[in-house]
Amino acid sequence: MSGAPGGQDDDAPDLEAGRLLFAQACSFVRGAVDMDGLPPGGLPEVAFAGRSNVGKSSLVNALTGRKTLARTSNTPGRTKELNFFLLGAEGRPAIMLADLPGYGYARETRSRVEQWTDLVMAYLRGRATLRRVLLLIDARHGLKDNDREVMALLDEAAVSYQIVLTKTDKLKAGELEKCLADVGAGIRAHVAAHPRIVATSSETGAGIAELRAEIASLAATDALGYKSRTS
Repeated sequence: MSGAPGGQDDDAPDLEAGRLLFAQACSFVRGAVDMDGLPPGGLPEVAFAGRSNVGKSSLVNALTGRKTLARTSNTPGRTKELNFFLLGAEGRPAIMLADLPGYGYARETRSRVEQWTDLVMAYLRGRATLRRVLLLIDARHGLKDNDREVMALLDEAAVSYQIVLTKTDKLKAGELEKCLADVGAGIRAHVAAHPRIVATSSETGAGIAELRAEIASLAATDALGYKSRTS
């Protein structure tokens, strides 16, 4: 399910463009623990952010159809670096994906939280090719205080971000509709928030095609090899 809370948008991105993009090669570029380690910019970039236990690695793997592309762990907060992937035709990638370290894990020290904030904020402010942050929210819990803190940081950095609900298979239909409505109301006052929410499940595949389409709409069109219906 995708759209303004509770429905499908008439101007939703092209599903076929998303399918074709994610049928291409996706390869790991590098991990970075500081700004000096970032790969060169140039391609449009989309970043994934979320709480440490939100299911971010599982979603990245579901999107790409590769079970081990992003590492999953039984210990939330294991990822400590910015991980970058190229997606697109061999030798002609269309977009770069960035997997940001998770936040909000209860066992993190204050210094670790500050380190995460400093690194990610430096990346957000300094990455000219960053087109959008996909902010993952566990549908079972909705927006938490640290999600709102990150949203405020993204507003401050003037970085466009879009809410992606995860683990929607854990909810009944009525519960999902309520979550969509509540989260939609919660982002309304945030100037950098994209109005369309994408509800996904890595287990059932719900919303994966829609999210692929959202990402494809941000890719380098000349490298997609496909003319969108909206072009």
